[in-house]
Amino acid sequence: MSDPACRLYLITPPRIDDLAGFGHLLAQTLDAGDVAALQIRLKDVPDEILAAAVDVISPIAKARGVAVILNDRPDLAARYDCDGVHIGQSDGTLAQARKLVGPERMVGVTCHDSRHLAMEASEGGADYVAFGAFFPTTTKDAATRAEPEILTIWQETMETPCVAIGGITAENAAGLAAAGADFIAVSAGVWSHPDGPAAGVKALNAAIAEGLRQRG
Repeated sequence: MSDPACRLYLITPPRIDDLAGFGHLLAQTLDAGDVAALQIRLKDVPDEILAAAVDVISPIAKARGVAVILNDRPDLAARYDCDGVHIGQSDGTLAQARKLVGPERMVGVTCHDSRHLAMEASEGGADYVAFGAFFPTTTKDAATRAEPEILTIWQETMETPCVAIGGITAENAAGLAAAGADFIAVSAGVWSHPDGPAAGVKALNAAIAEGLRQRG
């Protein structure tokens, strides 16, 4: 099996206080380089806040060919016409999420550091599985720590794409791309980049390219 390319999977900041301002920043950020998907990840906010965020973010992303993934809420992913949903192990079952979003939208599943969970998700029809955290992260409390080897084994044995997530920056992304990640999921590594998020996207793209060269 030929190795697929590895691409950037961007996750929103955990809080967005100024949606209009964020929309302008997002457009500049997505225009800076290759981004495959954007996950809207806003925890513990009312549904109307999520709806407002999708209203602003989705047209900007879709106009640039970037898939819009809603975190945690398959019911709202369908209602708000997102391209897919990402669920954790405590966000209901994959079958429930698939029923809510339908066959055309993507469902991704957090699998921590477990190939067993990932194989169950793959066999259940997940469109991708996410492993992590690979590095310490301030974005969320990561209960597990994954090793790059899990990406290599997965890439060698399974067809379902895998996402690497957790504390990833331009300084450490290359090794995960080299190990076999199909997508590199990043939040703070872009939004908190010292030179701004557009520079973060460029730096991540360069790191991914270096990792793919190492992968050969």
